[in-house]
Amino acid sequence: MAGSAYVRWFEDLGNHDVESVGGKNASLGELIRSLRSEGVQVPGGFATTAQAYRAFLEHNQLSDVLREQIAQLSQDEKSLKQVGETVRRAFRRAEFPDDIAAEIRNAYAELSQRNSTDSVAVAVRSSATAEDLPEASFAGQQETYLNIRGADELLSACRDCYASLFTNRAINYRQERGFDHLKVALSVGIQKMVQADKAGAGVMFSLDTDSGFPDLVVINANWGLGETVVQGSVSPDEYRVFKPRLDEPDLMPIIAKSVGGKEKKMIYASGGKHTTRTVDTPAAERRKYVLSDPEIITLARWAKSIEKHYGKPMDMEWAKDGDTGELFCVQARPETVHSRQQPKSLKSYRLKEHPKALLTGAAIGQAIATGRVKVLQDPSEMDRFETGDILVTGRTDPDWGPIMKRAAAIVTDHGGRTSHAAIVSRELGVPAVVGTNTATSLLKDGQEVTVSCAEGSEARIYDGRLDFEERDIDLSDFGELPVKLMINLAAPAAAFRWWRLPVNGVGLARMEFIISDVIKIHPLALSRFDQLEDKDARRQIEQMTAGYDDKTEYFVEHLARGVAAIAASQYPDPVIVRMSDFKTNEYAELIGGKQFEPREENPMLGFRGASRYYSERYKDGFALECRAVKRAREQLGLNNLVVMIPFVRTPEEADRVLETMAAHDLKRGELGLEVYMMCEIPSNVFLAEQFARRFDGLSIGSNDLTQLTLGVDRDSEELRSLFDERNEAVKRAIAQVIEKAHDAGCKVGICGQAPSDYPDFARFLIEHAIDSISLNPDSVLGTIDALRQEP
Repeated sequence: MAGSAYVRWFEDLGNHDVESVGGKNASLGELIRSLRSEGVQVPGGFATTAQAYRAFLEHNQLSDVLREQIAQLSQDEKSLKQVGETVRRAFRRAEFPDDIAAEIRNAYAELSQRNSTDSVAVAVRSSATAEDLPEASFAGQQETYLNIRGADELLSACRDCYASLFTNRAINYRQERGFDHLKVALSVGIQKMVQADKAGAGVMFSLDTDSGFPDLVVINANWGLGETVVQGSVSPDEYRVFKPRLDEPDLMPIIAKSVGGKEKKMIYASGGKHTTRTVDTPAAERRKYVLSDPEIITLARWAKSIEKHYGKPMDMEWAKDGDTGELFCVQARPETVHSRQQPKSLKSYRLKEHPKALLTGAAIGQAIATGRVKVLQDPSEMDRFETGDILVTGRTDPDWGPIMKRAAAIVTDHGGRTSHAAIVSRELGVPAVVGTNTATSLLKDGQEVTVSCAEGSEARIYDGRLDFEERDIDLSDFGELPVKLMINLAAPAAAFRWWRLPVNGVGLARMEFIISDVIKIHPLALSRFDQLEDKDARRQIEQMTAGYDDKTEYFVEHLARGVAAIAASQYPDPVIVRMSDFKTNEYAELIGGKQFEPREENPMLGFRGASRYYSERYKDGFALECRAVKRAREQLGLNNLVVMIPFVRTPEEADRVLETMAAHDLKRGELGLEVYMMCEIPSNVFLAEQFARRFDGLSIGSNDLTQLTLGVDRDSEELRSLFDERNEAVKRAIAQVIEKAHDAGCKVGICGQAPSDYPDFARFLIEHAIDSISLNPDSVLGTIDALRQEP
């Protein structure tokens, strides 16, 4: 059957057909026509046209009903609720003209024949002709009907889609923005259903939805149909993929994976009034990832291809067929928040105190807000909500819009980073915490709380109104600087907050944070699990490593992805990752750690840094660290990672560490690997030329160097006044290191605290021709301003 004025097949549509079939259906046609050759699979189907909708109005004299009802609404003669009910009732009582009904029936018969069945199951989706335009996040206001079978059911669903153009929220949205209700038309997309009820589905974005970082694909996934993810009724799996290395077939650049709660799933129903039903997800499925790594990469490559074709960041929905195992893209539309923002400044928030959090969840945005809690079960409770309150609820949908606009922050039990609550909060610029699981039961009406989304990907909610700092960071032209600036980072999730800063990479990525806050288990408690005596630790480790045949893989995978995420945030600039530099007392606090660590009187000067890496006592722990770095560089594709060795006491010790690394396939110079050394011990200064010949760069750790040069415990309250990196002895040591290293052809940077705290110290470093200064991210712009000013 050829396309007509009333029905068009997807394969005959393209972006030029938006006026006829709406953005959603035009996009499906564009995908099929233009991206099939790149492997992007889209389920087939057809669309009714805007002309069919207008003929439906004319045949049933509905335009007169609309004019009358909208006029009464505009003149406050009728309420929004009364008008909406009247209009929808009129649509549902209306009939399709015979010729349009016949064309829809014939097209459905052909679609069924194409799929070798008498009555193919279809998804019936609304696509308004003004929907998905860049200036309006219009999506989600009309209805979708799933698992529709038979021509009669299909016609009824099409009629319901027409009626959904006049839901209360859709009418209100158009009224607020001045859309003429009679100029908006609706196309209905009829698309073969993917058997996702037997597999999974979800959404994906071609950029980081929190920071706007453009080089990530973010994928959310749940078992069953994707509506649970779109609605935000579950906490889905989340996968993050680094786009720049996706085209290389030997790489698998998945830099983050997290298992969601996946509490419910939607499946098809039969034999009743409803075509779908929501059920509890079996415990075994909740613990498993929905997608395999190759499937994640396939979807990410599709997202990259779709974004490239459209020339803008995209918001997509995908589904997996449980019968065939095939993946499909079922929707694609422009992303409407970050793609419209060209920020000239960054807002930086920082809590001034850090008590224990009441609860945590996924952070949406990067702000901090305080206010009184209002726990609402339903939007009908709007009258209880005051502007500036903290909205706490199970989940949100478009009916919550008017309340969300008045909230200081939004907190939900369920949902992920692509849920309705997350998307709307980003658009409003309101911090949100989603997927807390227990907010509605733990937080009480009237309770004063602080909502912090400024501490990485995990948001924290604190009791009471805490003091915090808010700063505007100007991102206008910085001009040339006399030195390379880099930043110090620890948390992978927080790294993407700072991608817009005018810096040249990461001068210090602290591996310890990933081990203590993400992995939490002592590496030897994994590599020597059979020797572990602590029963509680064994039980914890068994739970945390469930699904891993080799427990050490848990450590390697999480560490590799953690350092890769930090490296991705600054790619292709260098990211210098310091191998673990815990003291023995800190290692002992990791799960299972006490058994494997000696008790030391002075851990600061004890068994730490380089001395551990070749020691029989820790060498298999260092082997796991090396495996993780190698994987991040060679399998995930983050070859901008530079390795840095801390606390190297002698040149001979440096040789032993480099030999040990080479034994673990991390050889300096191979595959472009550079190895740096922390310069933080007086022996590093006195023998700087010898160390410089063994490494590609030296990074001055001003905290330890000051401590050991002046003989001052940096943590001592009594000696605080004596601890000063600007002391003449420390400055002479630094000047000497820079000179000797440069004579040996070795780069020198600094990653200590002093340049962030003291602009005059930064000037001193520049005067001595240091190659780079690494700062805390929130001090970068202040340091730039200070360097521009005359001393």
